[in-house]
Amino acid sequence: MPDLLTTDEAAAYLRMSERKLYELVAHGAVPCSKVTGRWLFPKTALDRWVAAGLPAMAARHQPAPPIVGGSHDPLLEWALRESGCGLASLPEGSEAGLGRLARGEVAAAAIHIHRIEGDDDRANVDAIAGAAGLHDAVLIAFVRREQGLLIASGNPLKLTDIASAAGRRARIALRPNGAGAQLLLLALLAKAGIAFDALNTVKPPCPTGPDIAQAVRTGRADCGIATRAVALSAGLDFLPLTWERFDLALRQRDSFMPGPQALFEFFRTPGFRDRAAELTGYDATEAGRVRHFN
Repeated sequence: MPDLLTTDEAAAYLRMSERKLYELVAHGAVPCSKVTGRWLFPKTALDRWVAAGLPAMAARHQPAPPIVGGSHDPLLEWALRESGCGLASLPEGSEAGLGRLARGEVAAAAIHIHRIEGDDDRANVDAIAGAAGLHDAVLIAFVRREQGLLIASGNPLKLTDIASAAGRRARIALRPNGAGAQLLLLALLAKAGIAFDALNTVKPPCPTGPDIAQAVRTGRADCGIATRAVALSAGLDFLPLTWERFDLALRQRDSFMPGPQALFEFFRTPGFRDRAAELTGYDATEAGRVRHFN
């Protein structure tokens, strides 16, 4: 059987009438693309669609609200606007976003999970692979991005890493519990053998990376973890700590809806790649690729 099925081949493969298949296409409920005036259906995508139980649910399934929850990212926020996908942003942190995704409160969750032990490259995959309520989830690669310490211009405290920030009692702006940057901080402290209580922390926690930048820029904090792109936009110095995976988790049935599909298509445009390069600290070569599906 070919990798791309025509309408009659797809209907036969799914054991439904062509009329029913066209109804699903009209509602954006089945994976397909229109090429030279006719619909084509990727067989592998249809297999995932069937595995998620979509044929039985399509008629009654209510799509999740068109919101991307989870972590904040400047490139992602720009892509949501410029792609015309119609998805809004609700940045609350990786673990909060996954919770909303499991409860059906968002269409996608942007995540960057870090662990004290184990392979961080697989941390996002493992987070959805065993998550309760996400048996039908798919993980779409967005970018690899650079995280580090945001510090005032000129690095007045001569910081070099987390250990030096702790040793010099630098005031460290935090992210909320469950946010990816906070998970990264805890992992870095564990690897350095530093207790969290040894830090000179600033309260309350900052909701997003730009809020970390604002705290440093105004002098409320000496440093905090955020991305290179955030540091550049705020005119702050940046001490690199690590590169991480930043991915989008969705339910498989919602990933085929018009909004997410428009966003994924936008990831493949030259304009998206140019913007990633302009913001700095991004590797967007895998954007839009399926990393995992349950």
